[in-house]
Amino acid sequence: MAIAFLWVVSPAEISGSLGFSESVREGGRFLNSLRSVSRGVSSRYGWKPKQRKPSRSSCSLNADLKYGCLGFEPENSSNFPILSSLVANPAGEMAITSEQKVYDVVLKQAALVEKLRSNGALDVKPDMVVPGTLNMLNEAYDRCGEVCAEYAKTFYLGTLLMTPERRRAIWAIYVWCRRTDELVDGPNASHITPTALERWESRLADLFGGRPYDMFDAALSDTVSKFPVDIQPFKDMIEGMRMDLVKSRYKNFDELYLYCYYVAGTVGLMSVPVMGIDPDSRATTESVYNAALALGIANQLTNILRDVGEDARRGRIYLPQDELAQAGLSDEDIFAGRVTDKWRTFMKNQIKRARMFFQEAEKGVTELNQASRWPVWASLLLYSRILDEIEANDYNNFTKRAYVSKAKKIMALPAAYARSLVSPSRTLSTLVKA
Repeated sequence: MAIAFLWVVSPAEISGSLGFSESVREGGRFLNSLRSVSRGVSSRYGWKPKQRKPSRSSCSLNADLKYGCLGFEPENSSNFPILSSLVANPAGEMAITSEQKVYDVVLKQAALVEKLRSNGALDVKPDMVVPGTLNMLNEAYDRCGEVCAEYAKTFYLGTLLMTPERRRAIWAIYVWCRRTDELVDGPNASHITPTALERWESRLADLFGGRPYDMFDAALSDTVSKFPVDIQPFKDMIEGMRMDLVKSRYKNFDELYLYCYYVAGTVGLMSVPVMGIDPDSRATTESVYNAALALGIANQLTNILRDVGEDARRGRIYLPQDELAQAGLSDEDIFAGRVTDKWRTFMKNQIKRARMFFQEAEKGVTELNQASRWPVWASLLLYSRILDEIEANDYNNFTKRAYVSKAKKIMALPAAYARSLVSPSRTLSTLVKA
């Protein structure tokens, strides 16, 4: 399931402060050739035994997914025209190119899990490591957990309810996504080139091939050896970073839908194999993946709407140009930051659309493994409440940042936990009809 967890830790600080320089895994085993621990693996990628928490970027946890949206609805219209379906759906007349691309990935990811699920073997594989390396691997996972705890406190608490194997795997995925997002949205973003992203993708391939480059890579490399996690969503997230280097406008939702998938929907596809599907669930694997995709896109849309003003000050507008035009708005109106009746109407429609994605996502959360549901419900409820805060600010997302107060977060957690106790569907029709 998609988790509200994109992020930003400086890649220079993370990869530069700790890592395995020449870690190689053969046949599922790590062969770690660490040089002198006291002086670090190398002058550039040194790692010493944990003594204190390393200094990390002070970038906001939520200064991350500032990107996309969906169709336009005149204020008085009773129908809500969908310019792109809520989930990947290649069969209907409204199916379009971006959806087909995403749908193909969803099918592939679902197929990886479905076979194991039907055989009752969808579970983590046991550790298989060379003697003497387990402590280093545990250290790698612990450091991933530290990053998660520091930058996603609420989600981190939720992961503690998972089994140790699943929680560590989610931490490893979290850190990789943070580092990837940071490449184009962090302190060193101005120095990032397409070539740098190519090197990052090559490093990803090495990671999946059992050749981790540093400590954090080692944790994820171990994770993908244990769970049916495919490389495609990771590669697609890097593709989203490439788009950010060259694109600051999106002419319609078709473009934005694909972008939202790249930078956020991918997280859902990465996470489902780790979160697990409840053994009692009768929902199709594909429907669970579609719900995960919907949650990632819902979170992304919410970030877009929250960060309109911040993005505008960076010269970016992550709103569909054709919908702005239909609302009688232009880029100049965004840069001027005026809250007008036209803007309020436009925002009402965007918020309605984001909520439709959240509703789609809700259908799949209950189908997850019980130990994984609580953090996902917490993510969904808390992120959706950002939309309420935008409304409470009279749709002024130019100068006011919508956020959920600590008190409201605390109050939401019991509700999320209660929902996590609901049993999964007992019939195949539950998600199919919805």
